[in-house]
Amino acid sequence: MLVLIKFLYITFLLPPGLFIATLALLAVWLYRRRRQGAGMLIVITILLYLISTPLVGDALIRSLESRYSPPPAVNGDVIVMLGGGATADTPNVHGLGHLTGFAANRLLTAAQLQRLTGAPVIISGGQVFANSGKEAEIGRHILLGLGVDDAKIIVEGQSLNTADNARFTQQILTERGFLRPILVTSAFHMERSVQQFAKFHVNVIPYPTDYQTNIRFLFEWNMLWPRADAFYNTQLAVKEYLGLMAIRWF
Repeated sequence: MLVLIKFLYITFLLPPGLFIATLALLAVWLYRRRRQGAGMLIVITILLYLISTPLVGDALIRSLESRYSPPPAVNGDVIVMLGGGATADTPNVHGLGHLTGFAANRLLTAAQLQRLTGAPVIISGGQVFANSGKEAEIGRHILLGLGVDDAKIIVEGQSLNTADNARFTQQILTERGFLRPILVTSAFHMERSVQQFAKFHVNVIPYPTDYQTNIRFLFEWNMLWPRADAFYNTQLAVKEYLGLMAIRWF
């Protein structure tokens, strides 16, 4: 009964399922009345349904996340963590501002690696929008609160995108003589990040984190239910593939 209730409210009461069900009813209504555009609306509804299911969304994001795995041994001389969004004025234990889920997971891995290796951490990420937080500064405050020595934290607060991350971090690596940077970012974002750093002649040691789906595929019926998080995974994957194309072409 619980599974049935979840299915009903996810499919018919919450977006995107609510919109898909509405479009499906409209498509059937148009088809029965032989109205023009019914066929196109049916196709759009099916496509929207597919990209909103975990079956498709997870498959797309997994195709990116499977490209790199954490190395069995970590021997870099610096840890580079890429930002991934932040709030500006939300109350935190130390100051104001929180990192979003992506960035928070990256920071957690960076903190664990710092404790394991003793290497300094470069936090790369600026204030992308007027209503977003200064990612590197917020990350620094959180690391300090976790007990990381301030001398081990390097703030790179100019970056607004992945290309900036690579450009400005490369300058820091050169100035400070770091040769083996460990790159920490979300697994789905790692391929594009590695290629961006390569454009600036930086060879990184990839350490993916913040996985959005399981490595091993295991089918469950709820993977056929339309869900907002699955739709978002599809969006993330498409964005990354478009970014990879842009790197190759420009």
